[in-house]
Amino acid sequence: MRLNISVLCVIVLFSYAAAYDPLDPNGNITIKWDVVSWTADGYVAAVTMSNFQMYRHIMNPGWTLGWSWAKKEVIWSMVGSQTTEQGDCSKFKGNVPHCCKKTPTVVDFLPGVPYNQQFSNCCKGGVVAAWGQDPSSAVSAFQISVGQAGTSNKTVKLPKNFTLLAPGPGYTCGPAKIVPSTTFLTPDKRRKTQALMTWNVTCTYSQFLARKNPSCCVSLSSFYNETITPCPSCACGCQNNKKNCVKGNSKFLDMVGLHTPKRDNEPLLQCTHHMCPIRVHWHVKTNYKDYWRVKLAVTNFNYRLNYSLWTLAVQHPNLNNVTQVFSFDYKPLLPYQSINDTGMFYGMKYFNDLLMEAGPSGNVQSEVLLQKNKETFTFNQGWAFPRRVYFNGEECMMPSPDSYPYLPNSSPKNVLNFQTFIISFLLFLALWCIGT
Repeated sequence: MRLNISVLCVIVLFSYAAAYDPLDPNGNITIKWDVVSWTADGYVAAVTMSNFQMYRHIMNPGWTLGWSWAKKEVIWSMVGSQTTEQGDCSKFKGNVPHCCKKTPTVVDFLPGVPYNQQFSNCCKGGVVAAWGQDPSSAVSAFQISVGQAGTSNKTVKLPKNFTLLAPGPGYTCGPAKIVPSTTFLTPDKRRKTQALMTWNVTCTYSQFLARKNPSCCVSLSSFYNETITPCPSCACGCQNNKKNCVKGNSKFLDMVGLHTPKRDNEPLLQCTHHMCPIRVHWHVKTNYKDYWRVKLAVTNFNYRLNYSLWTLAVQHPNLNNVTQVFSFDYKPLLPYQSINDTGMFYGMKYFNDLLMEAGPSGNVQSEVLLQKNKETFTFNQGWAFPRRVYFNGEECMMPSPDSYPYLPNSSPKNVLNFQTFIISFLLFLALWCIGT
């Protein structure tokens, strides 16, 4: 019994640790319900989903939000979104609710819906930008009219068991909590109004819950060593992917509809030794007196998916002195304020913010010029390579440190040869002394 409790504690602690992102410790998605009016049998609420994650966005096919009603509530109508199923509404005569399910599932409208079905910050197909990339697009909202519910602050029962797919698994949502009512400014900005009641739900992301394998990997190279350190073999798992991959020159790629994305975003990968949809390459390109230059390249090996609004987060101690980024937008991330070693790269709007599917156009690249800090800068021991790399909020598999391209006079191979020479010399000296 004691062993089972210990195992359970380890699992719980590991789950919480996996949901904590050290490069974005305050990142979460907050879902806010503002009751704006009471009705004869319930209330009308504005539901706002805010993505406070700095570099993890919600990509196509968008978010899916679910919950369980506390009583026998129904949804009379919705503006800006819809439920995926109506459920059994056979007991209603005349005016039939939009949804009668105990556990409704809500999705965003696609762009282009009629104007009278739109709500502020709605109708983007569920795509929500990262807060660090574009705060104005990091919000999604809809309006919901709830019936057979409470009609006052004391009789309303909060929904429970919230779930969020964005678009796949990985998010864990806490319970709804009543918070101070939201205040609103009137259009002329001369008067404040406030919600009749407000509650929040906070959802956090765990890569451990989202998938068992990484979804990207990192390769390394430098001007001072001919060695190119590739992504680790099977970095993203080879068990099932090897059976479903396609060679880059296969005629199979000419089939009509092959490149159409699936609802569950199941990839069709190019056959590689690492079997990752995304590879990030970091090349130490040039060394100047006071500066050094890095080339970054991101390659897509997925034939079924274009990555819009992609982000690349990198941790490196010299990112506190970025002089110029040539083809990407760049924003420093300061998760701990006093330490400036993390930054986010992302595509320039209408230029390279869309990473195309695998093929000749399936890559984006840029160069970064960094100013040296003479007290810390070095090419020794792999210092010039990143500590962590995230693509679209997913941590990428790094190569083993002992495989990094090293300076010729400090490589592990040379160190090993020198150690072998010393040992051989001492052995020879010992034998010579014994012989004499």
